[in-house]
Parts: sequence; C-alpha cells; structure tokens
Amino acid sequence: MKWMIASDIHGSEYYCKELLAAYDREGAERLLLLGDILYHGPRNDLPREYAPKKVIELLNARKQDILCVRGNCDTEVDQMVLEFPILADYCVVAEKERLIYATHGHNYNEQKLPPLHHGDILLHGHTHIPKCIEHEYYIYMNPGSVSIPKDGSWHGYMMYDNGMFVWKDFDGKEKMRYEKFHPKGH
Repeated sequence: MKWMIASDIHGSEYYCKELLAAYDREGAERLLLLGDILYHGPRNDLPREYAPKKVIELLNARKQDILCVRGNCDTEVDQMVLEFPILADYCVVAEKERLIYATHGHNYNEQKLPPLHHGDILLHGHTHIPKCIEHEYYIYMNPGSVSIPKDGSWHGYMMYDNGMFVWKDFDGKEKMRYEKFHPKGH
C-alpha cells in the first residue's frame, strides 16, 4: 500500500491544499497525519492562510483516507469538528515482523522511546525538521512540517511504498530517501 505521511499542518489552508494536491498526484492510498492539525500553537507564528475552518472542510472531505495521531496542539474540541479520529497518542503500522510506530513526538521520541524491536521505525513529527537517523536498534524518521518548516528545511511530506521512504517538497522534488527498510521475509 502506498502511504503519504505528513505532520504539522497547523491550520494552514494554503499548505493543506498543497498537501492534498500532492496526495492526488502521488496516487497514495492512505494519508497518515502525525498531529498538530488545526491550531498554530503558542510558539509558532501564524502560517500562510491560517484558516482552521477551511482545513476542517478539506480534511473531512477525505476522512475515509486519513489515519491520524494526536499532536500537542490537538484537543477534544478539534475532535468535535473533525470526522476522523485524531486523539490516539500513537498508531502502529505492521510490516511483516517489523513495525512503524507513528506518534507526534511530544510524548515518545528519541529521548523517550516507545516499545520497539530491533529494526522497527519510530516515526514522528513535532520538531518540524525532516530527519532519518539509523540508531543501533531502530530507525528514527520525521517528515518535517507541512506549513511551518524549521532549521532551513522545506514545506513537504514523505511517501512510503514497498519498503522505501521518500521525502518531497510540494513541487514533487525529492529531498531525501531511505531504501533500507525491507520487512523481514522480503
């Protein structure tokens, strides 16, 4: 299955539209959102075209395609208007005997690991910085931020298909790639 993975929309109608246009262009079958959907947060400036109500409309129209975890800016009131679950602290995507542990990053991260086995992936947003780091027992990945990139990074997302992760900007330009994750048995 072809997945798009993104994080930290923070209420930007402009970048939510960019994300959904890329989703269509990529031919993804599922969109995994790693939290911070509607609110910009007290530490961030307002993103371009900040319009949470419009983001609600855009995402609810795609609710059948979306899996989401809760970010530190997501609350029960957000769940009242979004028509797909957003309040889970994590989700697990199983790939044969390995797993991808997806979370926002404010609770579980490189400093506070969830339960992982050798070769699993810890996937989270929160920092707004795209990363791929191979640790001794696990791999850490971050798609960066849809609307408020930090540390000189780009507005973008990740694609996952058949053991390969690709980070892209909204022009579709590849920025990073990780091809070594192959589920056991492949």
